[in-house]
Amino acid sequence: MGKKNKKPSAGESPTLGPQQPTAESSTASSTTNKKKTTPPAPQSSTSPSALVICRNKHWRYISSFHGPWLQLPLEVLETLANANYYMPLPRPVDPAVFYDLVKIRQLVDGATDLAVRAANGVASSTLSNNLAGGGHHMQAIGLGFGHNVGAKLSPERRFRMREQATQKLSRAYHLDEIASSVATMQSTSTLENVAGLVLQRAANDPDANYVHFFHEKIPSRQLAECTDFEALNLIIGQRPSDCEPLRTRAIVRMFKEDFEGAVQDLSTALGVCRLQQPRHKPSAEETMQLEQKGRRRRDNPPLDERDQPSSSEVQLLFQRAGCYLTLACDHVPLALPASPVEQNGRFPKPANGASNDTLNGDSVSKEAEGEAEDKGPTKQQLEMRKAVRLYAKRALRDYMEYFKHFHYSPNLPVDVSDDFSRQVNQATHRNKRYYNQSRHSSQRPDSPPESSAGHTVYELASLFASTPPADLPPYPSTDLVAMGTAAMEPVQTTTEVVTYHPLLTDALHSLLLCHTLIQTSAKELQRHAHMVARLARLADGYPIFQASRSPARADWIEVLRRAENWIELTSSWEALCAPAPLPAPMSGNGLSAATASINALSVTGGATPAEIEEMRKERMRQQAIIEALEDERVNDEASFKAAILARQRRAEADLANSTNGGVSSPNAGPKRWAVDDGREYPILTERAEAVARWIREAPAGSGAGSSKRKKKSRAPKKTAEPDGAEATDGTQASRPEET
Repeated sequence: MGKKNKKPSAGESPTLGPQQPTAESSTASSTTNKKKTTPPAPQSSTSPSALVICRNKHWRYISSFHGPWLQLPLEVLETLANANYYMPLPRPVDPAVFYDLVKIRQLVDGATDLAVRAANGVASSTLSNNLAGGGHHMQAIGLGFGHNVGAKLSPERRFRMREQATQKLSRAYHLDEIASSVATMQSTSTLENVAGLVLQRAANDPDANYVHFFHEKIPSRQLAECTDFEALNLIIGQRPSDCEPLRTRAIVRMFKEDFEGAVQDLSTALGVCRLQQPRHKPSAEETMQLEQKGRRRRDNPPLDERDQPSSSEVQLLFQRAGCYLTLACDHVPLALPASPVEQNGRFPKPANGASNDTLNGDSVSKEAEGEAEDKGPTKQQLEMRKAVRLYAKRALRDYMEYFKHFHYSPNLPVDVSDDFSRQVNQATHRNKRYYNQSRHSSQRPDSPPESSAGHTVYELASLFASTPPADLPPYPSTDLVAMGTAAMEPVQTTTEVVTYHPLLTDALHSLLLCHTLIQTSAKELQRHAHMVARLARLADGYPIFQASRSPARADWIEVLRRAENWIELTSSWEALCAPAPLPAPMSGNGLSAATASINALSVTGGATPAEIEEMRKERMRQQAIIEALEDERVNDEASFKAAILARQRRAEADLANSTNGGVSSPNAGPKRWAVDDGREYPILTERAEAVARWIREAPAGSGAGSSKRKKKSRAPKKTAEPDGAEATDGTQASRPEET
């Protein structure tokens, strides 16, 4: 995320506790006076040929929700969602997200049918299809001939159909606006105008206003300038018990760089959400899973919609944690002495042939640093250092709450994971025997009943506790085994598994950035980094999500580079996070790793892993173009070309390092499902630069000066109590929903 609008001025103490939000505060407050919002009208003065696209195409993390779920038949998607739900913990995919995708597909498909029929003026979808295909449309209604069966519908009937389509789309956006944006992009363009047509007759319709907010056409990359809060304020006033419009308004505030206002909206939304549903705890169905994971289940009854888990709280926690992390990074420049680079407004010229990579503050003269140390930190800098740690602690708290919704097992039986792959293969091939398959063991009569029982399950949050579980397999091991040699190992009976969520990888790396700003000890941060790498290499969106890029992971990689691996990792981050090899082939009726890969290919229709050098280079170039288009920092042709070139060079360098360093090539063996051969964002972001500078320049212990720590040996203990108390007070102030 970029810098926020508000920067505490010199001598001004930051507001550490968010205020209670009100509907009237939706317009730009005093914290965002530097950026005035403008009506959502295209600004033709900036560019006469500016690209105009729907507002929802600007939403962040859209690439995280791409995958086969958009193309799979709806009945297959429902079958897979039920199969995923009835798997023992940890489930392959978060069931709340999985069921949301099913409902979003149902709603978007239904809305598409209604919108197309209203546009064509026909009553039934069958007749609409026949008319579009030039078939015998009279036979669709049982008549052999006639000329009046294709008569246009009345305007009132067409309006009612569009109104129903808008209601379906509104419900989809309420479930998950990112996933719904991806689904509507894949649908017909008729959906883009359906809400606007409804608003022509019902200007205050909340569903139409909510859908039109996402579908309204605005100039590309100008969301902040071309979006106001009028429509969202109207919806929030009409439906105060809905947390979703507050979530949407918070995301718009992030685009406008008003992160404090976004925190207020998200905190209010969390309060509304938690009033409507109990707080997260082991539910009855999860308890049933743990009690019956050793039994055989012969049927998978479809789960009623009212019993399906909700993902609203997870979405709100992730978004609010990101706001807190951005606020922490935005306070870093004010918490540290100004470098000559900042004072002069330009970077110094490199000396002794130094590369341009050192021009982000690394070449500050030692004399200037010595003078800054002699002067000591100012009062404002001490306040800002305290703010950095406080916001980072709040972000860490929300990320830990986010992790409590997902699970990890160090020893899940291989036949259980293969059983899910078998069901995916059967469902995609329309095998009706799927409903009679055993859920937790193979169908062999001699299969041991204990093979699917007795595995350990942990919440992800417990893995980052001060004392982690003791029965985890060592990682990284003394020697990283290449994928190509995995088949030569003894047959594995258990495997590590983590529940997949589209935003999990980004949250894991954001957690490391939080610990860095809190100034966690290097030894403990190394332990957390190894745990993140362990989980990131296991994250697998099979069979509905494809691999996506993570901005937080890219920032963490840049921080490691610019801080010179201060936590002393034994391998590069790319090597530590290399996808874990699939389990070794099993005997009997068990699935082999190659079979699982073939099943994955049967879902996506992808090509074989073999790839010649020319194809690899072309794929790297296409990937670089796609990433550059999605990069918000690219705003003209020059920066676009520079971004593509930088990404291509980084990809080639990383590929060369991987080949020379002995890391197995992608062709060495079967891959996991969500393996992304593309590289991360190579351009240094403001967040990565702020964290790297904090590592280099911030003194140990944020709030106090070094002289005070030297005079009093127990000063850290005394200062820790107010800091912790302050964090507690801030937590209570920022989370009124918990009271």
